[in-house]
Amino acid sequence: MFFDRPDIGEVSILVHLSIESEVERDDPTEFEELALSAGAMPVAYITGSRKQPSPSHFVGSGKLEEIAAAVQAHQAEVVLFNHALSPSQERNLESYLECRVLDRTGLILDIFSQRARSHEGKLQVELAQLSHLSTRLKRGWTHLDRQKGGIGLRGAGEKQLELDQRMIRQRIKAINKGLTKVRRQREQGRRSRQRAEIATVSLVGYTNAGKSSLFNQLTNADAYVADQLFATLDSTLRRIQLPNYGPAIVADTVGFIRHLPHQLVVAFRATLEETAAANLLLHVVDASNEDHQEFIGQVNDVLSEIGAESVQQLQVFNKIDLIPGCEPRIQRHENGDPQRVWVSAKTGAGLDLLQQAVAELLAGSLVETTLKIEPRQTRLRSKLYAQGFIEHEQIDDDGFYQLRVRLPRQDLERILRQAGTDILILDRKPTPGAAAGCVLDKKVKTA
Repeated sequence: MFFDRPDIGEVSILVHLSIESEVERDDPTEFEELALSAGAMPVAYITGSRKQPSPSHFVGSGKLEEIAAAVQAHQAEVVLFNHALSPSQERNLESYLECRVLDRTGLILDIFSQRARSHEGKLQVELAQLSHLSTRLKRGWTHLDRQKGGIGLRGAGEKQLELDQRMIRQRIKAINKGLTKVRRQREQGRRSRQRAEIATVSLVGYTNAGKSSLFNQLTNADAYVADQLFATLDSTLRRIQLPNYGPAIVADTVGFIRHLPHQLVVAFRATLEETAAANLLLHVVDASNEDHQEFIGQVNDVLSEIGAESVQQLQVFNKIDLIPGCEPRIQRHENGDPQRVWVSAKTGAGLDLLQQAVAELLAGSLVETTLKIEPRQTRLRSKLYAQGFIEHEQIDDDGFYQLRVRLPRQDLERILRQAGTDILILDRKPTPGAAAGCVLDKKVKTA
């Protein structure tokens, strides 16, 4: 961890500059939310603008004096910058201001260190912190930096620095070894779900979009929920039963943010692989936030970085309870597939529509048909009931079950493969809204 946290919030000075040369600029309001999420107590917010950052202190001499005056006036303990600072800029600022200085990356890493609960999460955060800290080691040994020539005059600074770097490299190696084991366990779990043909639905979205609230509503779980950035850090998986589809796994993941530190993307590779390997992404959007379109772009950028841009996506516009007159509904593509669902995780409005849309996309094309099975096939009948595929049942004069089912095409094909010639299809048609041409290739006995 970067520093010991006191019992109460640390008195902090926030600094945000508008850099004209930057194409994408960070949001000062979001920066304040980050500081509050980290437990800071902001007492001053210093803003300004520059064409280019200063190579030595990031800010100009006038702004530097203004920050120093604010630090003295408020007895501030830390100065937080809404920018990425180089190690030399951070070191020079600390020397001039005589207090700790933390950039945006360090602030986000500190929030992650507070939120990590699982062993895997703590390992991932420590890896990201060590990667960030390794370039800033000299900060603690500036009084020993210079070596002098001559007998008895050689300083220990360089040796101590090398020792620290070696210790960090060894710790990073040990963490990577532990995360490799976690990655293997996750891969084994994914292979088990694939063998059982259980689809995975992963919740993604900008931080504080309501993913955990939605996760709790869908799965009846009790994942931690709070109106703050990065309330969820450790990924959680739960099994749910979708109507007219069957079982699926829902995964709650860490939220994304503008300029997500590269160290976090690398460190959380094992967790983010769950997203890239999912069958469907539920892209949760805070519909009440006026910047939601920009947030969608930021999330899609991170998805591209982790190799998940090709995974099928369903947008879930959440928090419609904060939008006057907004009703839950499904918006569809021109081909009839669900594109966007409007819901409220807080009130539960539209969750039935969301489950319907998820089932449609996972199923690809639903088939509605009547199966005739022998009386001895009670296990198959029970399984169809357990997955919610049976809509009607009757027994004919010969004692055979006639089951009216509505199920995904691939599930029907699997049932036919396993049952062989012991099952009859009395009729078959795709359900309304399903893809055209839903015709089974396998030859089966038809009454």
